[in-house]
Amino acid sequence: MDSHLKNSPLLSYVLSRLPSISSSKPHYDPLVDIEQPPPTDAEMPNLSHPKVLAAMTHAILDVAQTRSVLQTLGPRPDHESVDMARSKLAEIESGVSKSLGELVLSPRPAEVHQAEWRANLAEKEQQIRQEAEKEKSMYKSILQLDEMHEAYGKLVKQAEDRLVKIYEKAGEAEENLEQIEDINPEVVGILEEAQGKGLERVDLCGRKLRFLPEAFGKISGLLSLNLSGNQLEVIPDSLAGLQKLEELNVSSNLLQSLPDSIGLLPNLKILDVSGNKLNALPDSICQCRSLIELDVSFNSLLYLPTNLGNELGNLQRLSVYLNKLRSLPTSICKMRSLRFLDAHFNELRGLPDEIGRLTNLEVLNVRCNFADMTELPESLGELVNLKELDISNNQINALPDSFGLLDKLTKLNLDQNPLVVPPKEIVNQGVDAVKIFMANRWADKLAEEERKIMMEVNEVQETGWLTRSASFLKSYASIVGGTVSGYIGPAAPRDPFLDEER
Repeated sequence: MDSHLKNSPLLSYVLSRLPSISSSKPHYDPLVDIEQPPPTDAEMPNLSHPKVLAAMTHAILDVAQTRSVLQTLGPRPDHESVDMARSKLAEIESGVSKSLGELVLSPRPAEVHQAEWRANLAEKEQQIRQEAEKEKSMYKSILQLDEMHEAYGKLVKQAEDRLVKIYEKAGEAEENLEQIEDINPEVVGILEEAQGKGLERVDLCGRKLRFLPEAFGKISGLLSLNLSGNQLEVIPDSLAGLQKLEELNVSSNLLQSLPDSIGLLPNLKILDVSGNKLNALPDSICQCRSLIELDVSFNSLLYLPTNLGNELGNLQRLSVYLNKLRSLPTSICKMRSLRFLDAHFNELRGLPDEIGRLTNLEVLNVRCNFADMTELPESLGELVNLKELDISNNQINALPDSFGLLDKLTKLNLDQNPLVVPPKEIVNQGVDAVKIFMANRWADKLAEEERKIMMEVNEVQETGWLTRSASFLKSYASIVGGTVSGYIGPAAPRDPFLDEER
């Protein structure tokens, strides 16, 4: 039995149980350890379930493949052999360095040309290195074999941990099934009621559910499903059968992912998956084009789907706060219907440059992005319907010059920012004072730009007059010069009247 498998009884047992794995191993490698026999079926009843075995087969495939390679290579070298190999390699390297040093310092014979001598040195250097590599190959193979066994040991440990989790979840699934049948008759009652008549609303909030039956996907007339405040780790793909579903609330569960089938709900208008353990959203969520409200707050999202804004054109409320987002996709600027955007408590470095295209946006909250957010885009002033803005607890030094164009802004929070523009005394006077200050600053900027433009125009006009005058004088001088040269030039013909006799 593999030395690594002695500490992994579940892995050892599964390898012996699965034909797809055990058939690939050599016949001389028995998995039964006399000192530590594997568990029996009676000790692990859940392993008799074909789905559990299939999941475990997939989990240990890499282990089985690596194990077959190691069985061909032989046992792991002992520590003494490994230390000796390292010492020998260092010794050989030292010898190579010494030989090359002596080679470089060796004098060139007077009768040998310099180019020929360099070629000779290069050839000898190559010979020294080739001989060293041949000598090192055996010791390198020992270290490589040891590294492979070390990596295999880690792989075995990870596989054992995965199998334990799969086995535990299998046991939990059995408990959940019993819980549905024996302890929670409400779920069974809902499914039975759905068979007799159409249900439009189901509320299972706070029932401590850890498992949702696939049969829920057959309640075809369902419009609203509330599963919030439970212990769900997965949502069954069968929910794609709820073609009429408009509201789905699975907030405050233990979800680590959403099924791709979420994109098959064409009438879904409100989706709340807040308070889970999501690292990412499936790209298929972009296919829920009827969405009006999407709440993915209080998760561990690192990014949002790239095409989110390209597809969800009807979205009006988007909540992504309390995640780990470093940026918002640029496509979000195409959500022309968006009225509410809350992205506070993330790691945002800024907002998309074209955020001003969200002309219907009324509330924007990007507070508490702390050291990551240092500036706001100039297009912010184009949010003509913005009423509430919270950018507190960031590192913003100056508001964009276009800020004074936010005529409808009534609520503004700039606290805990190192603001220089506008100055603190203006900020303390409230939102109207800030708007007036920034509007005046914007007007001054426009006036300065207009003054520069006028100066450039005047300069062009003056330069143009001088150019035209110079051109005229040049042409006139050319004409006059030609006329004068016609009279006094060396090639000018003599007037016949001057040659007449008097």
